Amino acid sequence: MSNNFYAMLSRMKYINRWGLMNNTRQENIAEHSLEVALLAHALVTISNTRFGTNLNADRVAVMAIFHDASEIITGDLPTPVKYYNEEIRKSYKQIENISERKILSMLPDDLKPSYEPLIDETKADSELEIYVKAADKLSALIKCLSELSMGNKEFVKAERTIREALDEMTLPALNVFVEEFLPAYTLTLDEMS
Repeated sequence: MSNNFYAMLSRMKYINRWGLMNNTRQENIAEHSLEVALLAHALVTISNTRFGTNLNADRVAVMAIFHDASEIITGDLPTPVKYYNEEIRKSYKQIENISERKILSMLPDDLKPSYEPLIDETKADSELEIYVKAADKLSALIKCLSELSMGNKEFVKAERTIREALDEMTLPALNVFVEEFLPAYTLTLDEMS
């Protein structure tokens, strides 16, 4: 019997993000998931070090790797469509849940318990999930900053909207990251060296 789970996950590299936007550089969900994992790990590390939490940074990074796995089946539905109204948002959430179950069904039964909390959003670690969500938004902001630095005005409104969403999050580690680390994302390689 063939188990398709890992081969299906490898298809993340074929799903492009920002489908309605004119991009100077395409970004796929595999790249995005790696960046979200790095950022989520950073946020939890900052939280543990500076704010005395005792959270698992390695676990949040793994959660972030899988956070968009359902998009292998659904594709990346653009945010303006996904959140156009409450009915569409609810319907899309149901589609995501079906996609998550479909992906999990590709695993042998003995491996499913290890992956369910990573792929099935309803079984995720809620204490760490906020860090994944913050990292996901940070990754989107970094994409906007990159596009804007290339002169692509297509991302002006997205950058403003994402910053507003990040400002609404009450996560001290996020504030530290935005203040101390985000500015470096606008530097050139020579400026960083």
